[in-house]
Amino acid sequence: MSESPADSTLGTKNAIPEIPIEIVSEEEMALIDAALAATRCSLLSSVSSHFHRNARSIQSITLVSKRRLLGCNRPDIEDFGNLGMTHKKNKVAESYLERFRKKGGLCATDITGAEWCEKQMEFTLLFGKKGANKWMKVGRARHEELEKEVTRKVKLRVKSIEDKWAVKLINSINGTNQLFFEGVTRELPILSFIEGVWVVGVIDEIQMPLNETDRNPILVDIKTRVRDTLPDEAQRRNGRLQLMCYKYMWDNLAADNFPSTQFYDFFSLDRDYVLSEDIIEITANAGFPAKTLDDIVRYYRHTWNMLPPAHNELLLRYEFQKDQSLIGEEEFVYDYTWFKSRIQGCLEFWKGEREANFTPVEERWKCRYCQFSSVCPANFKPESTRSSSQADSYSTPS
Repeated sequence: MSESPADSTLGTKNAIPEIPIEIVSEEEMALIDAALAATRCSLLSSVSSHFHRNARSIQSITLVSKRRLLGCNRPDIEDFGNLGMTHKKNKVAESYLERFRKKGGLCATDITGAEWCEKQMEFTLLFGKKGANKWMKVGRARHEELEKEVTRKVKLRVKSIEDKWAVKLINSINGTNQLFFEGVTRELPILSFIEGVWVVGVIDEIQMPLNETDRNPILVDIKTRVRDTLPDEAQRRNGRLQLMCYKYMWDNLAADNFPSTQFYDFFSLDRDYVLSEDIIEITANAGFPAKTLDDIVRYYRHTWNMLPPAHNELLLRYEFQKDQSLIGEEEFVYDYTWFKSRIQGCLEFWKGEREANFTPVEERWKCRYCQFSSVCPANFKPESTRSSSQADSYSTPS
């Protein structure tokens, strides 16, 4: 269970006791932890020949990702046939949730990624994705800058997976304390059990309403854009889904829906594990002394149980990357019925209950920005049917 000691990045607030705040990267929470066992299947001859021509490019894209899989057989691009199909007798063991998210849980961005295009998500799981481009790096830097406005980082040495989970839960406790005392917090880690699945996320910003009669925290998601225009409906819908996911997770925790035993079992954690001396000292100084992981989990549940449900009005904020100016904001109301429908459909894919769906025909313009478009079966048509009209269906959105 234990692993080699490693430094974790943490942070503290100036106005409250120095409790660590870790920037929980979504990549960290989504590390691939199971060997790839894709089933070889034959494709249509025209598709198969195209895959052969593109095998080298896909292998180069996923080289780093493959190296992370210790002792696994390298997947081949020809294994694309019938991706997502699982044998019923092995459905649970072979689900993407079990194969790729057993260690860290499902990310909120895994849900939005599947909503954007399940087939793209499937390809990404099996073959990896390109590294962050310069625009993504600018966006990440902006979020780090916003976080530094309210927190500062420190280093903490952890010795085990139990220590790492303890730090993440302490970060969340600290963030909620900051919300109470200062009325705002940013980059808040959140872990919640929804629809029978453990989901993790990082909420960009939470604000307490200025109206003293309204104490329901307002959840905010900040998007940075290369163009100084608002995104199209598909992108805005994706952003709304992400915020509704955070709202659903928040409300579950506020209602004390956190099954501790299932948490320990799913992540293979020892609830009685004695935490590192650094963590024990930090919690003692912060006023909630903890010795074991179970102590931290109890504080986590108690802290969230004291919070009210999140506000039904959610806020998407769009910034222009060039000068960080505000492009616009979208306020919308939480739609419980719509969200439940979306999340349940998404989990059918993650649990292996059905094959991955292609993006709808009317949104195939997304394929222009997908690294797997050249090998995706959705884009293959007989040569005789290819015409200039095909280019129109993949035009860049305005």
